[in-house]
Amino acid sequence: MKKKQFRCSALSQSTLSDSERVRMSGRRVALKALDWVAFAERVPPNQRAMFNALKTRSDAIAAKLTSLPETPAAIDWSYYRGAVAKAGMVDDFEKKFQALQIPEPVDTQTSAISAQEAESNKSAAAYIEGSKARIAGYEAQLSKFQNMIPFDQMTIEDLNDTFPETKLDKVKNPYWPNKPIADL
Repeated sequence: MKKKQFRCSALSQSTLSDSERVRMSGRRVALKALDWVAFAERVPPNQRAMFNALKTRSDAIAAKLTSLPETPAAIDWSYYRGAVAKAGMVDDFEKKFQALQIPEPVDTQTSAISAQEAESNKSAAAYIEGSKARIAGYEAQLSKFQNMIPFDQMTIEDLNDTFPETKLDKVKNPYWPNKPIADL
């Protein structure tokens, strides 16, 4: 029964090392660890079901890849020479099989993604610095409001000292409403 099993499922090590490299590089890519916890923290609640489906599918594919053998099984060409009646057919297949070259896909997107990530990190750092500056300004305003005299106890002079923009400039605008007509 063992001889009748499907024997062309994989390439031997000596036959095509390129195909083996493609399979192994695919395995390396698939086995890269993802930080699912950090990913889950960024998923909005309305997309949680889609995230769970993605994680389940990814885990299934990773489990399938890890279940594959490291080295592919060799093809028993002598068995097929004895089993196939037409002479030369197996030799022709073997020659074509050994001449088969499977190109390895070229990664063209990782550099673009890395550049985009670096740019995003740079803009995020700039935003954080701007936010810290805004927070400092807001804390200064908050301390000003916490330390000022209550409005019901303020005089006009206190109000003008605390909020200089409310002071009327009678020299610049001597007539009522004490503002330039363009500002009305």
